Amino acid sequence: MPEHELTQAELFDVFSNARRRRTVQYLKQRGGVADLAPLVEQVAAWENETDPDEVTRTQRRRVYISLYQTHLPMLEEHGIVDWDPDDHAIELLPGDDVFEPYLDHRLEDDRPWHRLYMTVTSLGLLALVLSWLSVGPLTTAAAPAIALALCLLVLAVSVAQHVSRRPRFDSPLSFASR
Repeated sequence: MPEHELTQAELFDVFSNARRRRTVQYLKQRGGVADLAPLVEQVAAWENETDPDEVTRTQRRRVYISLYQTHLPMLEEHGIVDWDPDDHAIELLPGDDVFEPYLDHRLEDDRPWHRLYMTVTSLGLLALVLSWLSVGPLTTAAAPAIALALCLLVLAVSVAQHVSRRPRFDSPLSFASR
C-alpha cells in the first residue's frame, strides 16, 4: 500500500482498464466489501451485457484469472483495495472519493427509462389516433391541449433522467456566499 496519495497519472493508469473500474464500481455498490466469486460473475455479466445467472463458465474463468493474477494485485498495490487471495475477500479502502470521476456510472443506472419513454410515446400515439377518429372526448379541438400535455410530460421525464444521472447538480444561478 503506498504511503503517498495517487497522482493523476497513476489514477489514469490504474483506471485505464475496464475490469479495474468495474471492480471498484461493484465494491462501491456492495458497501465496500465483497467476495471474489460474486464479483467475477457481475464483471463478466457487465462485459457480456447479460445477467449474472447467464454467464458461461468460460466467461467467468476469463474474468477470474485476470482479476486474481493482475487487476486485484494492482488495485491493492495502489492502496485502492485490500485483497486477501487466500480468503478471496476484497475490501475497498477509504478515500474512494478520489477515484469517483474515473468510474463508469452507466453500470449503476438501473432505471428503465426506455420503458417510460415508450409509455409516453404510446400514450401520445393513442391520443393522436383517437383525436383523428373523433372518438370519445378526444375531438380535434382537444388535440392541441393533449399534445401540449404530452410534450410537457416528455420534458418532465427528460429533466428527471438528466438530474438523476448527475446527482451533484450545481445550479448556474447559485450565488457565492458573501
